[in-house]
Amino acid sequence: MNDQETVAFRFDGLTKRYGEHTAVDAVDLSIPEGSFFGLVGPNGAGKTTLISLAVGLIRPDGGTSTVLGSDVWREPVVAKTALGVLPESEFLPRRLTGSELLTYVGLLRGLDERVVSSRADELLRVLDLTDAAGTVVTDYSTGMRKKIALAVALLHGPRVLVLDEPFESVDPVSGATIRSILHGFIASGGTILFSSHVMPLVETLCDRVAVMSEGRIVSTGTIEEVRAGRTLDDAFAELVGADTAPEALSWFAS
Repeated sequence: MNDQETVAFRFDGLTKRYGEHTAVDAVDLSIPEGSFFGLVGPNGAGKTTLISLAVGLIRPDGGTSTVLGSDVWREPVVAKTALGVLPESEFLPRRLTGSELLTYVGLLRGLDERVVSSRADELLRVLDLTDAAGTVVTDYSTGMRKKIALAVALLHGPRVLVLDEPFESVDPVSGATIRSILHGFIASGGTILFSSHVMPLVETLCDRVAVMSEGRIVSTGTIEEVRAGRTLDDAFAELVGADTAPEALSWFAS
């Protein structure tokens, strides 16, 4: 990272253990302001745990996470005001309607009631949820819950977005809308940390990437630096030591 770049997110020695298992192992990572930063890794690599540590959802056993210079645990109000988070597991009050949820979150964030109403209406319209505004979230499809969770993350105007699998179960039209929103967020000076299993999507959206394996960052840099002349799929497989040799099920053999 260029020394003159402003750091939006910094992890220093972030560590989380569950018994004898180290889910996140002393991770150091700097994410420049204004970047669209991808976090990739196989299942069980520790990506979701790292994100949860980074935004203050779970407490680390060691290390720190700072957002625009503010420590997530020592200065939680300042740090979390700058953050918008869409976690993999949906922490949504499902007995509220979509409109009620956005109103509740906006007022909880301390926004003016008129601002909340205006932004909520716009988010519901842009994300094609207006017709579902009066429907309780428990009756939303998985894709609709992803979209309302993104609306919650964007409502207060954060400077840093943390998105764990935001396109999962989202239809192609809604996916295109979300991509447009995220590009607009970056263009306005925001920063995105984006976790996904879909390498072509990461290649298309992100300008930087970190590859995680067994709780550690095994490579990080621009997309071009990490690919090193390969596809991101191939680079990923090599970096995490995956066996890419094709294998058929034995009972399919002729």
